[in-house]
Amino acid sequence: MSREKELKALQAALAAEHAAVYGYGVVGGQIRAGRRTEAQAAYDAHRARRDALTREVRDLGGTPVAAAAGYALPFPVSDSAAAVRLATELEDRVAGVYSDLVRATGGERRRMAAGALREAAVRAVRWSGESVAFPGLAERAATAPASPAPTA
Repeated sequence: MSREKELKALQAALAAEHAAVYGYGVVGGQIRAGRRTEAQAAYDAHRARRDALTREVRDLGGTPVAAAAGYALPFPVSDSAAAVRLATELEDRVAGVYSDLVRATGGERRRMAAGALREAAVRAVRWSGESVAFPGLAERAATAPASPAPTA
């Protein structure tokens, strides 16, 4: 794996985790009482992943991407139903970025990325009540450039 490719994918995952932490702050403010524990657990999981990714970027000699002061939400979040939709969207987006990280890394980093992808996919299913066969890949198919043909 190329160090540059790995670092770029780690930075993208870190940026996605920053956005997820912000988004779960919004979710927590609107979610109904019965799902607050679930929202708090997801918030804590994303904070832990963010901190781990910060260390990984530094270990590769990079400067971790900073969190933005704020993030644009994909839709208004004014009630619990919208908070659930946002949580689902956050997890789907994070899963997509981790699928990129799985492709860009090997060894322990790949295992970490695959674990994070799995956790995000499970949380997305819990929030939405629906699942997809390959979480994170459908979203990438529409935006990813074609892969070069393998060379011998």
